[in-house]
Parts: sequence; structure tokens; C-alpha cells
Amino acid sequence: MKKEITCIVCPMGCRMTAEICPDGPKVTGNTCRRGVDYAVAELTAPTRTVTSTVRLSGGGSVSVKTREPIAKDKIFDLMRILRTATADAPVRIGDMILSDVFGTDIVATAEAGKEA
Repeated sequence: MKKEITCIVCPMGCRMTAEICPDGPKVTGNTCRRGVDYAVAELTAPTRTVTSTVRLSGGGSVSVKTREPIAKDKIFDLMRILRTATADAPVRIGDMILSDVFGTDIVATAEAGKEA
């Protein structure tokens, strides 16, 4: 399978072509090694950092993100979990909202609630 990929690892935004060949992955168009690693990951096991919001128990919401990227095919499952999750105010940046969800934690990216 051949795939056209725009690298997002650095600001260069290299346009790459990547494919898995019998003798290993083949990537062209990259200007650095990180581009190769990114392209191979996109072909074999793509991941994403997910951002969203979680409701606060007293009303309102707080922005959150995954601490580490999760498998791309788990994003909709994560969004279903976040839709029903609640956090107790006050919330500070970096507070863990949920632990070990698809191998990572969900953390606050803003301050919210009473005394925030």
C-alpha cells in the first residue's frame, strides 16, 4: 500500500510517499530521519493526541487532552467515554481527570471551576 503523507513532526511539512515493501518500509520526500519514523508509524500504527472537554460536576466544563497519543482507531471510543465523564472543581492545568484510558491519562489543559 502506497500513501502520500505530509509530515507534521517539524515545521518543514515535507510531502512524503511511503509504502511497506517486502524488504521493509520505503519513504521518499523526507528531509530528516524523524520524517521516516513518522511515515512508518502512519502506515503501521497511526496515533493521535486527542483534545476535548469534560463536564464539571458543579456546571461548566474544562478542556482536556490525552497525556500520550492513542491509537487512531480508539478516538471515537475515547470520545464516548469523555462524553459521560465528570470532574470535580476546581481543576488545575495538569490535573489527572481520568487514568489509564487506552494506555494514557486524560489531563486538564486549563483551570476551571471554583477558585480556579
